[in-house]
Amino acid sequence: MSLKFFDKLSQNFIGLLNDKDDYNVIIQVENEEKTLTAHSNVLKFRSSYFSKELENIQPNENNIKIITTSTISVQIFDVILKYIYGGIVNLENVETRFIFDLTLAANEFELTELSKKLETILIEDKASWLKTHFTLVYHSIFDKKNFKNLENFCNDIVVKYPNLIFDSSDFTSLPVSSLVSLLKRDDLQMKEIEIWDYVIKWGIAQNPTLPTNLKEWTKENFLTLKTTLQQCLPLIRYFHISNIEIYDKIMPYKKILDKQLWEDIKQHVFAPDRPVESIILPARSILVTKLPPRTNEPKEPFSTIISEDHAAEISSWIDRKTTTYSTTNVPYKFELVLRGTKDGFAPQTFWNIFHGYACTVVVAKVKGTDEIIGGYNPLVWDNTINDDFVGYKWMETKDSFIFSLKNGNLQNSIISRVKDTKHAIRNVSKNNQDRCGPYFGYDFCLYSNIKSDFNLDVSSYCDRGNFDYGKRLRTSSDGFSIDNYEVFKVVRKS
Repeated sequence: MSLKFFDKLSQNFIGLLNDKDDYNVIIQVENEEKTLTAHSNVLKFRSSYFSKELENIQPNENNIKIITTSTISVQIFDVILKYIYGGIVNLENVETRFIFDLTLAANEFELTELSKKLETILIEDKASWLKTHFTLVYHSIFDKKNFKNLENFCNDIVVKYPNLIFDSSDFTSLPVSSLVSLLKRDDLQMKEIEIWDYVIKWGIAQNPTLPTNLKEWTKENFLTLKTTLQQCLPLIRYFHISNIEIYDKIMPYKKILDKQLWEDIKQHVFAPDRPVESIILPARSILVTKLPPRTNEPKEPFSTIISEDHAAEISSWIDRKTTTYSTTNVPYKFELVLRGTKDGFAPQTFWNIFHGYACTVVVAKVKGTDEIIGGYNPLVWDNTINDDFVGYKWMETKDSFIFSLKNGNLQNSIISRVKDTKHAIRNVSKNNQDRCGPYFGYDFCLYSNIKSDFNLDVSSYCDRGNFDYGKRLRTSSDGFSIDNYEVFKVVRKS
């Protein structure tokens, strides 16, 4: 029989941590006045990091060893020490960002048990936050390493929405381990030649002294790029790139490829059925989001907010028709890309997903009413606006409009076309994307000022200003929250 009394043991060691008489370690956090005290023997036996760190620190005249850091806050260090001494981590009433920073700190201090547990909590309970702060999370975990589950979580998102990383302003600052992990994925949803272009872009960015004109490159320049990309080049699916793309894009950089690989690529262009010596990686697979419905099962509705009649009406507005299309003659497909009840109501999620998308329709169901309001943007949404003085950038178009749809007590749909065409669509800066969602003039915006959640805040609004004057879409000009919202890419049928 083995009797265990860990609770009392934990309490006693927490008491030791709070004892200010016998400590022999001081932890100083730069730019913060508060210091923490600890005991070297406890730190050494609980953390291999501290064991190595303390080994290299000479004690002062009072036989005290001082650890100085500028990357970990006093609050994080305090939680880390309580875990080291008592095995207790209290996460009640703390923000998710604190949990994320604590996870990184636990990994840095080689506290594997704690970092793995926190990693699991983030994935299972805080997935919405991870998606909202995707760029921060993605760069942090690959910089720190040892977060395989978080890496897989992020890569599962990137392979579906590769523009989140490949089109981001800091793409070229990705660590090579991050880029390699994506290139290994068979389900990365990009054309192979596009992947090649991004790999070349990343490699050149790591060597800013390379000539900008490829015709001026020397043998040493190509060798430099080849060395930089040595982990990436074997992961390109060369034998699934078209002949014209091989000629236009691969051949100019043939000197960075192994000689045998280039010979095999040329042979494959002219005699694709002949065997080659190089390894042929499989073509990347196209994700299938759902199986087609069985003929004896009812078809799943394309939207939980709008009907086929609504889609026909919006389509007629897009084409400026005086009569509404019939549901059997609609020239557009409404492809659902985002649904609040599925993807979350964080404003940042919209910008993460819709960067680069054009011809989109936003519809929202106002909470507590039967109102359906929305807007159409024919232009491209852009999430790369820098944080300047105004915090946004206007886009000009004469073809955008906002609307309210016939539903419940509303007997007729109302369309309001843009009048101030220079201020039709607003792309907000990165610093404002945690509050502002899709923005149509000064008139309609999904907005969350406090909670970063359209479903919880009553900050969204729909008024009039840039669009048709006199056509009020809501009886109330008060802010509101939403039960659900959907965003569609509108595609003309072939």
